[in-house]
Amino acid sequence: MVFRKIGVLGCGLMGSRIAQVSAAAGYEVWVREVEQRFLDKGFDTLKKSMNREVEKGKLKSEDMERTLARLHGTLHLEDLKDCGLIIEAAVEDIQIKRDLFSALDRLCGPETILASNTSSLTVIEMAAATQRADRVVGLHFFNPAHVMKLVEVVQTIATSAETFGKAFDFVRSIDKVPIAAKDRSGFIVNLLLVPYLLDAIRALESGLASIEDIDTGMKLGCGYPMGPFTLLDFVGLDTTYRIANIMYEEYREGKYAPPPLLRKMVLAGYYGTKSGKGFYDYAGEKPVVNKMVI
Repeated sequence: MVFRKIGVLGCGLMGSRIAQVSAAAGYEVWVREVEQRFLDKGFDTLKKSMNREVEKGKLKSEDMERTLARLHGTLHLEDLKDCGLIIEAAVEDIQIKRDLFSALDRLCGPETILASNTSSLTVIEMAAATQRADRVVGLHFFNPAHVMKLVEVVQTIATSAETFGKAFDFVRSIDKVPIAAKDRSGFIVNLLLVPYLLDAIRALESGLASIEDIDTGMKLGCGYPMGPFTLLDFVGLDTTYRIANIMYEEYREGKYAPPPLLRKMVLAGYYGTKSGKGFYDYAGEKPVVNKMVI
């Protein structure tokens, strides 16, 4: 156990699962949300998911009960003040994150490490809102966080070696695999993945091939577990659009610029699996191509 108590900001898709894997590893975890309904929804979804895992024999009921017993919800930042590590998993909005880091910096003791689960923003932007830039680090989990083994541990130009080492040790303690990344927008995975996904959309726009054939080509030709359009729907087209815009603002390179089709689909509310429609339509038993796209 690297820390006695862990704090998580946000009980959404990522925050709830980060809290779950931390509690499953034995940590006492406090999850803070801005409204009770968000806490209730996050924990309810988590419990239902864990119950399904128990029913399928993937999780022991006693392990589920122990994990849930270590999870605590709160609406007050003050309840996180004595945490050794606080992981921010709020919306990808730099001002919201800076405000949270500034408030936590004033509230917490000098030993508390502040981490962000950001996937595209630079961590130093959050660290600059504190008086403890040496104790700020990135911990980028991947969705779904309770399944995906990888965590990018992001070191800013101000992160101390001690902080970076403790972050690495924490990731290992929750049975994840840490990799070291510099504090550049997109880090390792998204820096390489986002241009690939955007290029797939551009290929579709140009009439190179159909959605199905591009997906099949990348699965069977490259051995990928899913094609780019299936992955885009899973990640969320709105999420990809937001990340691409952030990376384009940072690098000003055309490969990060969102294609017009992606913008139109987001405006239409075609976000992917979470909205029921993206490049595929998920209304039936099996996904079929969304004929409205092209």
